[in-house]
Amino acid sequence: MFSSAFKSFTSNITSNYEISKQPQASVGVWNIFEAKKRSTGTPASVFVFDRKSLDVSSVGGFGAKASSTSVRKAQDEVVERLKREALNLARLRHPSILQLVEPVEETRSGGLMFATEPVIAPLSAALAQKDRGSSHSRRQELSARSLQDVEVDELEVQKGLLQVAKGLEFLHDSAKLVHGNLTPDAIFINAKSDWKISGLGYAGPPDNAEGHQTLPQIPLSEALYIDARVPQTVQLNLDYTSPDFVLDSNINFAADIFSLGLVLIACYRDPHRSPIETHGNQSTYKKAMSSPSSAPSPQNNYGCSNKLPQELESTLPRVLARRPAGRMSAAEFQQSEYFDNILVNTMRFLDGLPAKTPLEKQQFMRGLSRVMPQFPVSVLEKKVLSVLLEELKDKELLSVILQNIFQIVKMVPNRKDVLSTKILPRLKEIFIAQAKPQERDTSKEAGLVVFLENVQIMSQTSSAQQFKEDVLPVVHVAMQSNTHSLVDAALGTLPIILPVLDFSTVKHDLFPVIANVFAKTSSLGIKVRGLEAMAVLCGATDGTAATANDDLSGIATSREPPKSNISSLDKFTMQEKVVPLLKGIKTKEPAVMMTALKVFQQIARAGDIDFLATEVMPLLWTFALGPLLDLSQFKAHMDVIQALTQKIQREQVKKLQELATVNKSVFDGRERPSVSAAASAGANGTGGEEDFEKLVLGSRSRETNDPFAGALSDGEKLRPSAPSYSWQSSAGRSTPAARATTLQPLQPQSRSVTPDVSASGFPPMQPVGSTSAWSQPLQPSNHATPAATPGWNTASMQPRPPTHSSPWNQPLASQLAPALGSSQLQATSFLNSRPASTSTSSAANTGFAPILAPPPQSPPPMNPWQAQPFLTPLAQPANRPQQPQQQQQQPRPGLDKYQSLL
Repeated sequence: MFSSAFKSFTSNITSNYEISKQPQASVGVWNIFEAKKRSTGTPASVFVFDRKSLDVSSVGGFGAKASSTSVRKAQDEVVERLKREALNLARLRHPSILQLVEPVEETRSGGLMFATEPVIAPLSAALAQKDRGSSHSRRQELSARSLQDVEVDELEVQKGLLQVAKGLEFLHDSAKLVHGNLTPDAIFINAKSDWKISGLGYAGPPDNAEGHQTLPQIPLSEALYIDARVPQTVQLNLDYTSPDFVLDSNINFAADIFSLGLVLIACYRDPHRSPIETHGNQSTYKKAMSSPSSAPSPQNNYGCSNKLPQELESTLPRVLARRPAGRMSAAEFQQSEYFDNILVNTMRFLDGLPAKTPLEKQQFMRGLSRVMPQFPVSVLEKKVLSVLLEELKDKELLSVILQNIFQIVKMVPNRKDVLSTKILPRLKEIFIAQAKPQERDTSKEAGLVVFLENVQIMSQTSSAQQFKEDVLPVVHVAMQSNTHSLVDAALGTLPIILPVLDFSTVKHDLFPVIANVFAKTSSLGIKVRGLEAMAVLCGATDGTAATANDDLSGIATSREPPKSNISSLDKFTMQEKVVPLLKGIKTKEPAVMMTALKVFQQIARAGDIDFLATEVMPLLWTFALGPLLDLSQFKAHMDVIQALTQKIQREQVKKLQELATVNKSVFDGRERPSVSAAASAGANGTGGEEDFEKLVLGSRSRETNDPFAGALSDGEKLRPSAPSYSWQSSAGRSTPAARATTLQPLQPQSRSVTPDVSASGFPPMQPVGSTSAWSQPLQPSNHATPAATPGWNTASMQPRPPTHSSPWNQPLASQLAPALGSSQLQATSFLNSRPASTSTSSAANTGFAPILAPPPQSPPPMNPWQAQPFLTPLAQPANRPQQPQQQQQQPRPGLDKYQSLL
């Protein structure tokens, strides 16, 4: 309903203010909306009146038989009275009268709108809050936030009535006006918990007023008549009206005092309503006031079922007197016994604080801290704190005011909201203000000291972002001050503020300021405090750094290890920023040296070993040999040096051990993939001779020594079986399957043998006395052991070539013709083309030595070619005829190997 009403309003207020969609409160025909000015963001309250609320249907059928003309006339009178109410607010300016910020405006639909200072609710709504379930409470609907903000306790009532009395005094003595309709609906409570007078629609001069009057006098005959054509809420409320109006038809200032007394009783009654209930009927009012039992008096406890405060026993009779002459004035009411207590007088002094002298202000601020524990929390938060924040502009009182402000923060329950929304923005505005570089403000410095003393509570109640934006800049100002005591206090707050800040803020915002202070200061105390701050930044705990007996091993020896700062500096900053600052220390004072030792302990925990050895250790020795150190201080330095030396030694040994392990694993990984029979033999003791032969003979030595080099795959070992030769029987040779698994195809990296050399490496393949080259293999003349036969070369374990009837005298192609095809003979024709002298000379000089290298004098046990099972007698001749058939059925890896060699 209210949002649709706004659509018909076209005014300056709606264009300049952001107005909430739902009303905050309602009083009479006015709906109160929260608002904020678009240009400045200043909060305000907008009062909106919709003419439709005056319709007959909206008031429960009042005046159903009245003509539309008369209803229209009555409604116009109500609109004029509401407009006069807003105009009177614009004319009157007083702290106890509701302040108008935007004048009243008419809308096209006939409504009214004006803006005032921000208010929470009328007093009637605050009283209805205590009367849950009453009709008055249902009529006054407040938002949940407003209900929580409104509190009515005894001190609030005393403070509020005192402010209303001040407003009445202004109306009576200065404005010469009678309010005429002072009710709980006409009193508003603002955000500071102040009570403000409004509802000036019936305001006018009293009887027998002298001089020219700007406002007309109250028409009592019309005002006392309750018109059924309009809502009762826009008419005079008889429940709070003085008998001077109803019974005597007399308009005077004392009538407002009687109404004020009825409001006072309503604040203490249960339910919180006036003791005179007339329901808008004059006859009922006259009857109630004429009866001693119903008229409010001390005899009937002023219509209250509960006991009233004792201070009211002497005040209420002079306020609710039947005759105006027996009542006190507004000024006398303020001096009554009802307000004669320390708390109310303190509130009264706060209201008049701007008019007090500096000496009076200072005395008051120093004694306020002793009285504050007696105040209700709501009064401290809304009233006392607001006044103190306004007085912060007085620099002479800055320190004592801040002490009271932080005491209030400690007492209120919602300290986080109070600190973030009210206090910190104001303090930042005061301390960050630009001042002359050469100017020293002692009052500001005293306020900074109080600020630093309360950093703990700010760090506990502020968020990290707000602490960084509002608190940290003030700490920076204190650190950069020329006053040593202030700098010392600022550096002392470092263990408190570090847990709140993140690493980036500590490194880029906080550490440069501390480093600059440490580098430029000439004070020994600031030097020591700066070193302590850097020790904390490097990870030292609050109060003390690492102990002297710390071995820097990273293993905690105490039962409760110290907690390190989570926002400490990183290793790079310690090494590149902190250590150069320590190098620049020129003084040799023991206090500086011992504090710097704590910084070194923290750097030793995180620094690199090389950096510690080359940069930190020489610096530590320089500090340890300081001429001013005593024995205990020198021992403390030596303990750190020894612990650091052990750490460097321990880490370096560990590093070298890990490096040796890595190198060994890399070497083993490089050798294992190319393992062969020759490499295994070389590893067992013949590697030196083979390496020498490779060096002087080149690829020929490799071919003549081992024709099967590279035949095995990576990681494959030779099995302990005798090599297969043409002169051995099937019993002395391995099966084709065994040879197939033992000898693998030649690896490409091992094919470095020339065909002409390989011809002298296969003499055993020629048959003896047979038509086939494979039917009669070469063998000794008898079956004795090879070692005892003269025809065997014991050095190479191969048969010696015969002197005259050796098969090497015949062409190789003719020897291999039965076993090789025509295509393979083409490859062997190269061997036949060699001169006979060359072949004979090569065979005569080398014999069978190039096939297998001579064994060492102490044959290694792991050489499979020299193992004892290989030196077995040859098989029986009966098995010889099956040898060619078996050779053809197998995959012939030997011939393939031989063909690849050729």
